[in-house]
Amino acid sequence: MRCMPYARTFIQAHASHPDWRQALSLCAARVREQVLARSGPSDEHEAAAPPAFTLGLCYFTDRHAAEAEAIVEALHRQWPGVSWVGSVAVGVAASGVEYIDRPAISLMLTDLPANSFRVFSGRRPLNESNGFRAHTALVHADGQTPELAELLQEMSERLATGYLFGGLASSRGRSLHVADEVLDGGLSGVAFDDSVQLVSRVTQGCLPFGPARRVTEAEKNLVMRLDDEPALDMLVRDLGGKPGAPLHQVAATLGQTLVGLSQPGEDTLSRPGQFGADVRVRHLVGLEPNRGFLSIADVAEPGMLLTFCRRDPEAARRDLVRIATEIREAVEGDGEPGSGGRRMTGAVYVSCAGRGGPHFGAPHAELQIVRRALGDVPLVGFFAGGEVARNHLYGYTGVLTVFTEPA
Repeated sequence: MRCMPYARTFIQAHASHPDWRQALSLCAARVREQVLARSGPSDEHEAAAPPAFTLGLCYFTDRHAAEAEAIVEALHRQWPGVSWVGSVAVGVAASGVEYIDRPAISLMLTDLPANSFRVFSGRRPLNESNGFRAHTALVHADGQTPELAELLQEMSERLATGYLFGGLASSRGRSLHVADEVLDGGLSGVAFDDSVQLVSRVTQGCLPFGPARRVTEAEKNLVMRLDDEPALDMLVRDLGGKPGAPLHQVAATLGQTLVGLSQPGEDTLSRPGQFGADVRVRHLVGLEPNRGFLSIADVAEPGMLLTFCRRDPEAARRDLVRIATEIREAVEGDGEPGSGGRRMTGAVYVSCAGRGGPHFGAPHAELQIVRRALGDVPLVGFFAGGEVARNHLYGYTGVLTVFTEPA
């Protein structure tokens, strides 16, 4: 009997159980079942070589956060020689399935060449040792890390493409992340060289209801003037009121209002009524009626574009279908010469902790949209306290990334 060459493999497993040992045992059993199914003989003369796993992604809900160190130790015992990255979250995701506010583990194993990636953290800095050149990176972080935006920018600059994808740990307790060990604070992840091909898109979950207005006066998180007029007047106008009108006239919609920030020249409104991928949605955290100022949950600078918006489930569904379809066409081809010609082998989906089934109207609805659009692709992910794509930190978005190889 001879062994046939084995294509790059991504195997995903997930389980929910109050005892993390049982959850991990169920995951391990499902991995074994899939390996046996793939490596069994196709006829009496040949068999596929089983995968030699090198990298694992593991996300577990904060119900298991207290046992994080034990979980990571068990992962290393169960799969010796595998490097592990991941995060704790209020919810974890798998192919067509979500576990929110339940004790659960979702993991994925792959046999990417060991020289095609590097695990990194603050204790284990990313460098170009042994000729390794980082092109993209999956990142996880603690949202309370000082100067996190600067850390993301610095990490992006270390990559040939500048492209990061991932998210912030979300937890009602310790915001932990994993890079072969459990980390509290800082940034960690895994970087890939150019042999690991990715396609990634950002999906927005908010609907703009006003034009993109230029910030003409601001200081830190205080927005004073938009389009050379008092910022509060512009907000009231975009909410349908008259400048100077009492705030109670727009109170019903004011509490649902968010702001979308972008830089000039970025993809702000990709089409009428739809944010582009570069918009970062932030909370409107305060008003100063006497001075006409707005306070937002980010630093605003003169010259930025600010668009008022609100969360919208239908817009979120449409945009998620759009980006998943775009990814599939980019990978498999859309009939244009030279397009596609590859296949999806695995996927990572990082969604906002404020999305998931509750936002999309039914349990698992968000993940089922992704599955219908991508097909039966192994997927792992989590519901984050902030989503990362390129060098940006987002909110209320989803970041969908697929691994590809020649068809």
